[in-house]
Amino acid sequence: MSVIESLTLMLALVYLASLNYWSGKKWGALATILLTASAVATSLYWPLALGFILALTFAAILHKFAPASLKGEVKINTLRQTSQHILALSLFLVAIQYTINTLLLKQGITPWLTRPDVVDAFLPIAGGIELKAIISLNLWDQTHPAAAVMLAAVLLTGLICKRAFCGWSCPLGLAGEYLYALRKRVISAELAPPAWLDWPLRMLKYLLLLALCYIVIGMPTQAIPYYLQGNYHKIADVKMALFFVTPGIITLICFGAILALAAWRRQGFCRYLCPYGALLGVLSFASPLKIRRNPQHCLIEAKGMKCDKCTRACPANIVVHTQTTVRSDECQACMRCVAACPKSPALGFALKSGQRVSHKGLLALILLVLFALPLLAYLNGFWHSQTPDYIRMELIPIIERIGH
Repeated sequence: MSVIESLTLMLALVYLASLNYWSGKKWGALATILLTASAVATSLYWPLALGFILALTFAAILHKFAPASLKGEVKINTLRQTSQHILALSLFLVAIQYTINTLLLKQGITPWLTRPDVVDAFLPIAGGIELKAIISLNLWDQTHPAAAVMLAAVLLTGLICKRAFCGWSCPLGLAGEYLYALRKRVISAELAPPAWLDWPLRMLKYLLLLALCYIVIGMPTQAIPYYLQGNYHKIADVKMALFFVTPGIITLICFGAILALAAWRRQGFCRYLCPYGALLGVLSFASPLKIRRNPQHCLIEAKGMKCDKCTRACPANIVVHTQTTVRSDECQACMRCVAACPKSPALGFALKSGQRVSHKGLLALILLVLFALPLLAYLNGFWHSQTPDYIRMELIPIIERIGH
């Protein structure tokens, strides 16, 4: 686990502790800090210790100069946007570190900068095959273990809190928001497709999901060990990187179409093409937490007023103001509708029993799953790739000749 990964992980867990503390759950905060400190001590890994010390120092500085941000006394949209930008920044730094590491390997130089294992999160097919190997063969891959860990973490967020990963963490969703905002400055019209076209377009991401599932499920169980031990799997991350860095004409056309789609419609990529979003959308039906409206407090029933602020605030165009429970697979639990509601008791992210989870609680759940699970995986030796640098050095020059 690299320094950037360690620091990001520790910042997330320390912030999780602060959210617990300032929400009145002091025992939860104490348990989070003690468990994190125990994990650091158990690992005997100096980047984690450094990250923990820096995270505590940063929290102390925030407590002194910006206590509202540490206490979570921020509005829903501000907290969500801050979370998105911080996670995007950490991934950007990880990308720089990974690029330097790979370039050094390509030149035949032993890297002085560690390869960040979290990049394996961009290998969903490998992650799916690894999870299948664990379930069917009790075989734990040591080449790209972080792929399985991150895939499991993202899927777990879908089961717990709908598509909150998309709304609160995904860097691609954040990039799409910026593209859409840029387009709106030039062409202010919405340009949304008609309903008869929107539904078929939404099915595209499910077709892509089926294709990915076919690859994973269709691989014979007995062939999995050979795949995981093969050269292609050992260099799959570099293959993926080259796909984006040195695209062909067809790939460039596809990238251009995706960028145009993201700019054309808000959350266009998420809504129409993202297979991760499709999978989380399916899992979200099982999530106990959903956006729920209380008619007794809603201005529509309680006061007989016309109000659709929640619907107008929804980036997915979900009609919220006429539903008691939002079950749509497009709901990203972004809570923009909750932020827009003029009567706070009328709308919230809640269980069927009515017990609500605040925006701080939702962020805490996301941080717990996305960062505690990788930490546990690292402590149990299932995070860092065991492929030596010299093997990657040998394979990179002949990468074009390495196939499945």
